[in-house]
Amino acid sequence: MDQSNDFASLSDFEDKKEEMAANRQHIHQHPELSHQESETAAFVAGKLKDWGYEVAENVGGHGIVARLKVGEGSKSIAIRADMDALPIDEETGLAYASQNEGVMHACGHDGHTAVLMGAAEYLARTKKFNGTVNLIFQPAEESPVKSGAEKMIEDGLLERFPFDCIYGLHNHPGAPVGQIMLRDGPAMAGADMIDITVRGKGGHGARPQETVDPVVTACHIAIGLQTIVSRNIDPFQPAVITIGAIHGGNAPNVIPEEVVMRVTLRTFDQTVRDHAKKRIIEMSQSIAEGFGATARVDIPHGLPVVVNSTKEMEFAKEVALELVGEEGIAEFPISSGSEDFAHYLAHKPGCFIRVGNGEESAALHNPKFNFSDEMLPVGAALWARLVERYLHA
Repeated sequence: MDQSNDFASLSDFEDKKEEMAANRQHIHQHPELSHQESETAAFVAGKLKDWGYEVAENVGGHGIVARLKVGEGSKSIAIRADMDALPIDEETGLAYASQNEGVMHACGHDGHTAVLMGAAEYLARTKKFNGTVNLIFQPAEESPVKSGAEKMIEDGLLERFPFDCIYGLHNHPGAPVGQIMLRDGPAMAGADMIDITVRGKGGHGARPQETVDPVVTACHIAIGLQTIVSRNIDPFQPAVITIGAIHGGNAPNVIPEEVVMRVTLRTFDQTVRDHAKKRIIEMSQSIAEGFGATARVDIPHGLPVVVNSTKEMEFAKEVALELVGEEGIAEFPISSGSEDFAHYLAHKPGCFIRVGNGEESAALHNPKFNFSDEMLPVGAALWARLVERYLHA
């Protein structure tokens, strides 16, 4: 394990752990939903300005980009953290539990932000690099439509703050605290949020023969969709179709006019993705037609597959080996979860990394989840060393 003084090491962050934990717990206590992160953004921006960064605020909503140029080097790198929370009632019982009812940092974005803040303070204080670092604090990662990454890119992120490559991380419940986990190529699924509106003819529940029942139709569509993965997709290609919600009607004796189904499709291959979407449309419409109803299928633009580029992943692995040694790294399993970090990777080479949150950690999006503060020095040291090594004079 390389503990050279030339680049950042774990020991550089041990005495900053308490400060990083305080920042993380402050953010945890004051969570904000996607597109509402004004107080979180102001807190982060204030710290970055104090440390000497050139800070751009309100990029693609509440997004922040902090830039620091040292020397005359022409290379540039971006590191991204997400800031938003989830609509969940917290059940951790922590002293710093959420003060905003019904809103909770149940995915660890408070920790991701605190990790990057820790690295930011170190990089500004030591300035042991030659080039430009861009720190992206992103809102609305959890937003199913028009996520923060998409909005920041639309707001000119790539043109206003150019960079050669980009990195991001996410905590990983179930892995040892601080274990750095990497994967080459496809790493997380692309995701499409699909709305199916089934329209029939409403009427009295006692006279169904006078109606076209969209509830019964929707139930048959739901069963039919379950056959797409098993009968229309190559069994060696992963895909998941989930019907998460069916809404229709308000009374037991009234057959409604309309039922709305909310569906997610997750895939890792564009050909599979296109074929699955085609079959969802065909099956929904043909089943509805068989019942005398109609089905409108709306598929807005979804999240791409997270595809790590080999060169950037190998570089991150080199840095991780120097930092924590062979025993401190692992390959993370391909995940059917999705991440809007994929939008950046569609434009620039980069790598999305996982860092262990503890083998006893509650699952992500669980009301008992809590980001481990023991992971903060590892994440901050990883970012700092990666920047220094990439922008080495």
